[in-house]
Amino acid sequence: MNYSYVLKELRHHHNRTLVNILGIGIGIALFVSINAVSTAYQKAVSLPFKNLGADVVVQRPEKRAVDSNQPPASMRGIRLPFSNQLLPAEDLEKLKTIEDVDSMASSLLLWEFDKGGFRTIMGVDLAQPDVGPVKVKEWLKEGRFPQKEGEVVLEKHYAKFHHEKMGDAVEIGNRSFAVVGLLEIKEGSQIASSNIYLPLKDAQSLLGGEPGVNVVYLRLKNPSFLSQVKTNIGRQLNGISVASSDSSLELMGGVSKISDQFSFLASLIALGGAVFLIVKTMLSNLVERSREIGILKAVGWTEKDVQKQLMGEVFLQSLAGGVLGILLGYFFSYLLGFLSIPVSTPWELNLLPAFAKETAAAAQTVRLPVSVSAGLTAASLALSLVAGAMASYLMGKRTSRMKPAEILRNM
Repeated sequence: MNYSYVLKELRHHHNRTLVNILGIGIGIALFVSINAVSTAYQKAVSLPFKNLGADVVVQRPEKRAVDSNQPPASMRGIRLPFSNQLLPAEDLEKLKTIEDVDSMASSLLLWEFDKGGFRTIMGVDLAQPDVGPVKVKEWLKEGRFPQKEGEVVLEKHYAKFHHEKMGDAVEIGNRSFAVVGLLEIKEGSQIASSNIYLPLKDAQSLLGGEPGVNVVYLRLKNPSFLSQVKTNIGRQLNGISVASSDSSLELMGGVSKISDQFSFLASLIALGGAVFLIVKTMLSNLVERSREIGILKAVGWTEKDVQKQLMGEVFLQSLAGGVLGILLGYFFSYLLGFLSIPVSTPWELNLLPAFAKETAAAAQTVRLPVSVSAGLTAASLALSLVAGAMASYLMGKRTSRMKPAEILRNM
């Protein structure tokens, strides 16, 4: 291959070269940005669980929530939420024996209704620092997390609304607690969002001293075992509620499926367009370059020499177009990262009593976590080169049918 001739040819026909590079670049840019957004959509849905270090949340709904004939429970004072009744000790023991579960943490979620309004209280297990709502201690804005009984942390916006600050005493269930910290809930962590956080033993004492929990968080050894673990839990614990990131996807139903299918289809269309453009342009250029090819063959260039020359030109254009497309894809992905999408939460994980089961979900806006992975970058560059290889193959077959004698006779 004559490399200097390849470069001279590309420079000489710079308009044609730029069109080819731009066509491949646009196709690859669409492929990168569409796939990045699709992946970001999946990440946004899993944020509530990822931020808690959990893959599965297990609860037992109140019988009234599944049996409309039951009379409504009292809504005065401190009580258990409808979707978070106490889990019997035998349920907890069964959860510990579930295969493929790496670690388990529990909490006690309470509602309190008084003259001042309504608030949510979360009792966290300080002995499990890596799983569950105890991870909210990583989001402290001021002070520290409770280290002993009688201490609480308040959510920052709740504290501001009620004019509470560090060092104040707050009354919960006719008991006084010291405010030792303020925190701000991380975006997408609505299933851990509460007004007040305190040690698990304090929450149990507020409920009357019952040594129970009503929310269990499971982290799996391998997330790919999620469906299998959920099935095993459902078999061993009757009437249990099991939620995971795919529960949110199920709520979105057609939206999530359309998103996946659209990204795949759009990627194929973008790549197909890039391949079609370069192949069409290259093949049409062969007609213009027939005289040049005829002369090259007449002066001693073999069929293989001509094909190598054309392959070199296509390779450089495909490489340049792939790099341009990746850079454009990074840029488009960066801009798309400023978008926000609503993420639905299963009814069982809603913390407020205002949500009825018929509403199915609550939506919270989450910023789209768009990023371009090294794998996507490598795949995009590889696809660009594959498109060039296809064009080279078709051009090689076309040039093999070109006879120098006929070309020179028509000059």
